[in-house]
Amino acid sequence: MPEGDTVYRAARLLDRTLKGHELTACDFRVPQLATADLTGGRVLGTWSRGKHLLTRIDTTSAWTLHTHLKMEGAWQSYLPGQRWRRPAHTARVVLTAGDRIAVGFSLGIVDLLPRELEPQAVGHLGPDLLGADWDEDEALRRLQAVPDQPLSEALLDQTRLAGIGNMYMAELCFVHGLHPETRVGEVPDLRRLVRRAHQMLDLNKERAQQTTTGDLRQGRRLWVYRRDKQACLRCGTPISVAMRGEAGRERASYWCPSCQPAPTP
Repeated sequence: MPEGDTVYRAARLLDRTLKGHELTACDFRVPQLATADLTGGRVLGTWSRGKHLLTRIDTTSAWTLHTHLKMEGAWQSYLPGQRWRRPAHTARVVLTAGDRIAVGFSLGIVDLLPRELEPQAVGHLGPDLLGADWDEDEALRRLQAVPDQPLSEALLDQTRLAGIGNMYMAELCFVHGLHPETRVGEVPDLRRLVRRAHQMLDLNKERAQQTTTGDLRQGRRLWVYRRDKQACLRCGTPISVAMRGEAGRERASYWCPSCQPAPTP
């Protein structure tokens, strides 16, 4: 899954491409929207909500295009005649506004909703780490409601707080010296962890290359994520990795055995 800051940047790209412009062509390449056409509609803008994107388009009615990148999706911007950087058969949405084209490739979700139904798409989400309405106290309350849940699961639960993916989960655990299997109720200062999560995403939301170490050099941008068997940047111990979660939905969990000792049974 993409991280919340990746989705935030996708929203900004869509704004730069389409915001304030009238659609001159609209092509939905998903069966359920094959006959939908928003040509002539004005794009009000795109908002990220956790890992979801809401593009508001006004025609004679108020519509919201709800998309989700899932694992492989991406929005890209093009000029007319410019060669696409992904195969055309993976395009799910093509929105054209004169000489501006936005293409959504391999999108996991493509829905067209009456504006008033937006809460049905994103109302279940917890506080958005990059939202204008970010609420630290509410995020903390939602995490505290699951004291027996492993931190690795709770941080990835978008109903607790929205925007953390596998990478930020691993990096947050490392920075706080916590093993991913540490129970939420055993975290010494949960508010500090929530605050650090917000800071990490906020610092990276405008960067093309994410970093949690502050070092943008190749191989040194992240503490543990996808660095299995490599030396910990802090102590030199080889980074460990394990697959966790229910069958079919496993995720890789990364940690330093020395900096993040396993919790006592």
